[in-house]
Amino acid sequence: MTVIRVLLVDDDPLVRAGLSLMMGGAEDIEIVGEAADGTEVEAAVDRTRPDVVLMDIRMPSVDGLTATERLRGRPDAPQVVVLTTFHADEQVLRALRAGAAGFVLKDTPPSEILAAVRRVAAGDPVLSPTVTRQLMEHAAGTAADTRRARARERVAALNDREREVAVAVGQGLSNAEIAAALYMSVATVKTHVSRVLAKLDLNNRVQIALLAYDAGLLEQSAESEPDGH
Repeated sequence: MTVIRVLLVDDDPLVRAGLSLMMGGAEDIEIVGEAADGTEVEAAVDRTRPDVVLMDIRMPSVDGLTATERLRGRPDAPQVVVLTTFHADEQVLRALRAGAAGFVLKDTPPSEILAAVRRVAAGDPVLSPTVTRQLMEHAAGTAADTRRARARERVAALNDREREVAVAVGQGLSNAEIAAALYMSVATVKTHVSRVLAKLDLNNRVQIALLAYDAGLLEQSAESEPDGH
């Protein structure tokens, strides 16, 4: 059995104690360290080599957003799951854009937090299509014009097929659903997703979805449907 190494980052010692107690009972998860502020994160990661970091957003000196950006800029970066009290929070969005693999609410049932850690360790983002849409709608009016222009410049690097796959990822489709919709094998979908990530210098599918939304690709796709004319 592969044990998932987890680092807890939260400025509230009670939250850390609660998470540690809750996760300590799982045979496949090991709490390898704790940090109380973003200033401590990189040293803690170097010391403990976690697979997943559970990262609080709001901390006194260096917040979870800055700490996530610093971590995800490293070649050996662990996966980051953001801990938050809000569903649709601008800071959560910024953390996802910075490379966090998803987020969990602090009042999430223990079994779901454990499931989230396992999913992220396996390479799957922790965001349902519904939550992704909520976040996108929340961000729609925030510096949208500037962000759209930048996003369109970036997605111009994609070929037509890669763009279709990026749109499908943005629509919340799984690899199997994309394969059925675009008449290709699941292996080919995975290859296209990997190429999109590499070309756009992104970390995960959540970032593909956000960039596709920013660039207006999802709106263009809706308009091109027969019912959209």
